[in-house]
Amino acid sequence: MTKLKLFSIIFFVIAFAGFASALPVGAQTYSFNVESQVIDVFWESNGSLSLNYLIVFNNSASADPIDFVDIGFPTNSYRLNNVSATIDGRPITNIEDSPYVTYGVALGLGPDAIPPGQRGTVFLQVTNIEDVLYVDDENSTYASAVFSPNYFGSEFASGSTDFTLIYHLPPGVAPEEPKWHGAPGGFPESPLTGFDDQARITYTWQNPNASASQFYLFGASFPQSYVPIDSIGVASDFTSVDGSSSSNFEFIFPLLVFSCICLAFVIFIWAIVAADRRRKLQYLPPKIAIEGNGIKRGLTAPEAALLLEQPMDKILTMILFSVIKKGAAKVTKKDPLKLDIEETLPENLHEYETVFLDAFKETHKTKRRKALQKLMVRLVKSVANKMKGFSKRETTVFYKQIVEEAWLQVEKGETPEVKSDKYQEELEWTMMDKDYEKRTQRTFNGPVIMPTWWNHYDPVAGQSPNISPTGRGASVPNVSTGSGAPSLPTLPGGDFAASLVTGVQNMSAGVLGSLNDFTGGITKVTNPPPKPSSTGRSTGGWKGGGSSCACACAGCACACAGGGR
Repeated sequence: MTKLKLFSIIFFVIAFAGFASALPVGAQTYSFNVESQVIDVFWESNGSLSLNYLIVFNNSASADPIDFVDIGFPTNSYRLNNVSATIDGRPITNIEDSPYVTYGVALGLGPDAIPPGQRGTVFLQVTNIEDVLYVDDENSTYASAVFSPNYFGSEFASGSTDFTLIYHLPPGVAPEEPKWHGAPGGFPESPLTGFDDQARITYTWQNPNASASQFYLFGASFPQSYVPIDSIGVASDFTSVDGSSSSNFEFIFPLLVFSCICLAFVIFIWAIVAADRRRKLQYLPPKIAIEGNGIKRGLTAPEAALLLEQPMDKILTMILFSVIKKGAAKVTKKDPLKLDIEETLPENLHEYETVFLDAFKETHKTKRRKALQKLMVRLVKSVANKMKGFSKRETTVFYKQIVEEAWLQVEKGETPEVKSDKYQEELEWTMMDKDYEKRTQRTFNGPVIMPTWWNHYDPVAGQSPNISPTGRGASVPNVSTGSGAPSLPTLPGGDFAASLVTGVQNMSAGVLGSLNDFTGGITKVTNPPPKPSSTGRSTGGWKGGGSSCACACAGCACACAGGGR
């Protein structure tokens, strides 16, 4: 490797690591020692990669439980159904793509989280990771198999690690054919060679005093004939077909590196802005995600909507419908929203409904918005207290099922009367469906029996039972009860659905203003960002851990940082 190429790689690594160190950080405190780590790297005959990780954690007595472990993979060419894991021999069922490493998975330990001061063993197995082999930059007839194992941020992992990495070369490779690359610092210059139980050649690198937070790079090469040719990528040094390098490489490579840095900087800025916007909408406190046991039953629809992290404008609209149905208020103007509140309130109001009505007594927009923010802060804290000792995951699944069952009850209604009655009963629950708008429009495509409280919500419809709530003057026939009783007032289904859907829009635009800013005012109280330390680094650290992975060499298949949150 030329000095120019080496300098460019180092420059890229340093620059990208600088970007990574400035990323937003999580709120929990993770501190642990990785007692040992054994990694089996299988280079398969189909050109893919399989990995076995065996990691023993010693959690610090003063840290939070290790409830998630993120493991980075070399590329994004993997499938979640090819990943399995255990914690102390018990299956880990919560496995999903990690939001904290570039490519990799998050292992949710749930009730098996490693407590402070305790020890836990995580085993992960993944098969069929593709796009991991490249043309060797010294011999174009060889495939280069370069791998960087998962590592953790130095702010999380401390102490030494008994580290072992074992390469299992493809079946059939003869002992005299492969070659290993130079060893990382602290490891013997030559690996221990041998055979596994499948008679595959193995290279074993071991260091009893390694660091779990250090970037290590291992590599080997073997003849391309042992894997499909289409599984081998083009080398990064522009090697030509005849094996000679492009004469323009010395000029092109630094330019490409510089371009990558510029692009990374733009993406970094965009990611910071996007992450900040997303964080403002994450109003639930972190402690609500700490796994307990069992389902928390008895939450009201708005409380369940908070747990499901529904938008604030939808939750407030749910409260609006509830107070109207209970006869506590009626809408006098929809845009901007104005309410006529009863002097004597019904006794069956929830506390948050009473506070909601008090907020709407404020005629000044800013004061009303602040009052609604205070209401939502109290409601978030109330839900967090109610969830103590219960499983958020199990409770979330439970209330999602309630939402689906509510819709099924409405959709199964065989007559307009039955469908309307069911919808009145389940309205707030149906609003939590992610496809609420389209589902409402699909369900109510014919004449709809007006709910008894509808004229308190839609003042235009209240003027005449047969005039559409949009005021377009579309008349529809009354629906007969079939028993000689007076016909029930109806309205067109499309207008009924549109009025429900626009209710949320009116709440957002006319009352809350910017939803992002409104929710951000709540988030800074219920889920504030961690305070930086005196050095500008968070005391809690990034949930996903880890430093950056920058493998600029030909044939790199490097797993980026992850784990340990």
